[in-house]
Amino acid sequence: MTRRLVATYVVLAAIVLAVLEVPLAIVQRSSQHHDLQQRVERDAVALAALVEDDLQGERPGSVGRVRDTVAAYGRSTGVRVVVVNARGLLEADSSVARPLGRDFSTRPEVSAALAGRVATGQRRSDTLGADLLYVAVPVASGGRVFGAVRATVPTSRVDAQARRYRLALGAIAAGVLAATALVGWWLARWVGSPLLDLRGSARRVAAGDLGERADASEGPPEVRELAAAFNDMVARLQRTVGTQEQFVADASHQLRSPLTALRLRIENLQYDLPEDARNEADGALAEVDRLARLVNGLLALARADRRARRAAARDVAAITAERTAVWRPVAEEQGVALDADVTPGLRALASDDALEQIIDNLVANALEASRPGTRVTIRAAGGPGDAVTLTVADEGRGMSDEARAHAFDRFWTDRRDRGGSGLGLAIVKRMVEADGGTVRLDAGPGGGIVALVRLPAAP
Repeated sequence: MTRRLVATYVVLAAIVLAVLEVPLAIVQRSSQHHDLQQRVERDAVALAALVEDDLQGERPGSVGRVRDTVAAYGRSTGVRVVVVNARGLLEADSSVARPLGRDFSTRPEVSAALAGRVATGQRRSDTLGADLLYVAVPVASGGRVFGAVRATVPTSRVDAQARRYRLALGAIAAGVLAATALVGWWLARWVGSPLLDLRGSARRVAAGDLGERADASEGPPEVRELAAAFNDMVARLQRTVGTQEQFVADASHQLRSPLTALRLRIENLQYDLPEDARNEADGALAEVDRLARLVNGLLALARADRRARRAAARDVAAITAERTAVWRPVAEEQGVALDADVTPGLRALASDDALEQIIDNLVANALEASRPGTRVTIRAAGGPGDAVTLTVADEGRGMSDEARAHAFDRFWTDRRDRGGSGLGLAIVKRMVEADGGTVRLDAGPGGGIVALVRLPAAP
């Protein structure tokens, strides 16, 4: 977020600088060329006035004076000056000693000057390999043209000045952009850091940590107000969820005793019932047992929701061996083999009793789905990315993709005929995610279901 804000500030500053400096550089270069042209034109007019009498041949030694004047001007200014007579033949050249009499009348600017017009412009000199600015003015008196003066100067000097000016503008722009980046970084940190903290708090609340609170003391007033409103919302949500969880826990706890008493009463009544009515009593006892399992599941789920996460290193091999020993007699009664294959020394981060309850619920579900003569296997090994992978696989009838997608929903079950409460896998999911792990159901390779749990590995 900070980088995006800084980039936004720098881009906006760059756009403003480009809007200001690009036209300024263009205008400056145009102004330099215009000033150079006016200066050269002014000098050419002055030279034309100086050599006018000499071109008329009214004074002795006039040709020599023209050459001296032109040469002196060329040495002092670096401008090349060519003087031609009325026929366009060269009379003087300030650049080098060139043979006199060369015909310049074919040059467009000289031709225009001999016609009595001032010619200005720019052209490319293939001989010099440079762009030239030229001015050609007529040497005239009394309406008669006696010749022309052409002054040419390379635009490289003006272009060099324009480049230096652009470099200066570029240096200023770089300084402004650097200052903008620094100030923008500070502003972005001032505005963005509290927002990033608020985002982190929101994610932790979404993960189930309702005790999380955002820092409402940093950042601009709007961000502080947002953080305070967020904290108030989370506090209200925590109270609401706490009230619901407490109600579920209290109701579940209070229902256990009446259900136990109801079961005892039905069992006592069975002895006084006629033979044909005992089947109804057996059905009532089955419903009471189912209701008792549902109440116990609700109580376990409420305890899982209210569990304070105190993850610590747990010996996966020892816990798995203990729970396998507990469940093996139950599996044998059903004619199901229960095996465990655990890597020795494997340790995972889990809360108190969480790993035991996870294994109990997964094994109970696997046994419920298994047929006599099949096998349930518990495996645990080090998984990828510093994770411990625990799997419980059965060889039952399996579940469809849609059923596996809903298996962790509360009160949902795919085995209602077996009297399931639909809370076992919901409890597993809640405990696993509370300890920073993940859980899913996969289809077994030979049928059945593979419940896969990943927990963080303990150091």
